[in-house]
Amino acid sequence: MQDTRLYDMVKSGRFITAPGIQDMITAVIARKVGFDAVYGSGYWLTASGLGLPDAGIASVTQMVDRMEKLVESAQTPVIADADTGFGGLLNVHHTVKAYEKAGVSAIQIEDQEFPKKCGHTPFKRVIPVEDMVEKIKVACDARSDERFLIIARTDVMQSGGYNAVEDRMGAFAEAGADILFPEALTNTDDMRRICKAVDKPMVANMADGGLTPIRPASELEELGFKMAIFPAMTSLVAAAAVEKALISLKQTGTSLEGPEMFNFKEFCELIGFDKVWEFERKWAKD
Repeated sequence: MQDTRLYDMVKSGRFITAPGIQDMITAVIARKVGFDAVYGSGYWLTASGLGLPDAGIASVTQMVDRMEKLVESAQTPVIADADTGFGGLLNVHHTVKAYEKAGVSAIQIEDQEFPKKCGHTPFKRVIPVEDMVEKIKVACDARSDERFLIIARTDVMQSGGYNAVEDRMGAFAEAGADILFPEALTNTDDMRRICKAVDKPMVANMADGGLTPIRPASELEELGFKMAIFPAMTSLVAAAAVEKALISLKQTGTSLEGPEMFNFKEFCELIGFDKVWEFERKWAKD
């Protein structure tokens, strides 16, 4: 059954803040904290699962598997990065079907050439707007439930400038996209302009280390956005903590001198050991 909670939040106009999730440990911690939705980042799920860059190398099958596990672990609506739809129109059709079956609540498709590149890195090339419009129409037609949301992203800012972004967002809205994603805007003036220019919910990409200035949710809402994803924060924080802990271990020879750790007993409960132990108490033989 489709998880419609994200659809309901979007329709209500409620602002949504979604942290990026790179692995299932982060997913269960986000569940504990209580976010209304999470973002399945293609960059970071590929990095954590395969040790590869976000350059169109991961296959649709690999990403669907990761998204399905994320849905199970997070137990909250998942906004899922699907790159370009992993190819042409037929690929988009099958990608939408697979992601919807995996249980995600929204699928994000971008207008880059395939294979794609991370939106905040160089050498991106976009497809003609007419081709992306066709992808959006195919995506809308492929879903079995209209509450499964289609997010259309454009990466045209670096090659075409703001006017090209506005033109594409308008075309994508007319094609049927539920949410629009203007990637890699570089200043708050353009962020405000795009939200006023097109009457569709807009998502802001708060990618730490990227091209767009990081703004708090309250300011993004004031600018006109309805959703903010923070795709890199948890991954970069985790990488910094791991590096610090490993340096300490190498220097001191013990884990007792490193940074503060998450409580092991609590983590066992988060990951589901309490249910394992309950089962064993019920069925274990003396």
